[in-house]
Amino acid sequence: MSGTAIEIEGLRKVYAASGNSAAKEALTGIDLTVPAGAIFGLLGPNGAGKSTLINILAGLVVKTSGRVRIWGFDQDANPRQSRAAIGVMPQELNIDPFFSPRDALEVQAGLYGVPKRERRTDEILRLIGLEDKAEAYARTLSGGMRRRLLLGKALVHWPQVLVLDEPTAGVDIELRQMLWENVRRLNQQGMTIILTTHYLAEAQEMCDEIAIIDHGSLIVRDTTAAILDRMEGKTLLVRTAGAVGTLDLPAGVTREDRADGWLAFSYPRSRVDAGHILTALGSAGVEIRDVSTAEPDLEDAFLALTGTR
Repeated sequence: MSGTAIEIEGLRKVYAASGNSAAKEALTGIDLTVPAGAIFGLLGPNGAGKSTLINILAGLVVKTSGRVRIWGFDQDANPRQSRAAIGVMPQELNIDPFFSPRDALEVQAGLYGVPKRERRTDEILRLIGLEDKAEAYARTLSGGMRRRLLLGKALVHWPQVLVLDEPTAGVDIELRQMLWENVRRLNQQGMTIILTTHYLAEAQEMCDEIAIIDHGSLIVRDTTAAILDRMEGKTLLVRTAGAVGTLDLPAGVTREDRADGWLAFSYPRSRVDAGHILTALGSAGVEIRDVSTAEPDLEDAFLALTGTR
């Protein structure tokens, strides 16, 4: 390995016209690398092409053109090896209701050709917290338990790359925390994690690097910190002792009088310092009771880059 888990070059996918629907280019020629050992975020609005990209990596959708290598294996030249190197936890709850968790994991391991002596079913059941439900019918499991089982199924062949497609959609806080503890543990053991999520605060907390795609094209790919550093906007929040009249603010600063009593001053951090705003308040004789600043977050970056939520 050269330190790269996924290498994508010129990846295109065009869905042919059918019925009243015109042909659709879902991916327009994406070049993307995912470093080995990273927790990597793949973000984008609905319909951006994320699911198509994931399904191509998983071998479920045939690409139109381009090249994909997973853990060094070319998807065209070595399809079995490349597929064995990746596990996908899908967003949909596609579980046989008449299988127990143990049965589901055993069958999935068999499909991947894992010999019985090498299967880690009990270990996976412990990891996903389903030891006490190992023999129960899947139809009796709660939605959160079924989502845990999806994670277990993605791990039966212990892949080098694990893709989590909206893993915490609709789950409670306790399950979300357990899932992320497990993901961090797997990552510490050397597994590369690719995460898609609409919870941008979650991506900001978890991901080392992030790629944002929109309309089938790669918009940005960088470290999370570097993406946030690109954001110019910053906000200074000030609570005052009384009403504040007109202020002589530096150029580029906008003011918002919020209903909760805070004054919010938005400013470009490359050209204005918070001290300039505080000086303007002091010059106007304003008594300040509290001050805080709000840095731009990943949601701000996402909106700026895609124009959507």
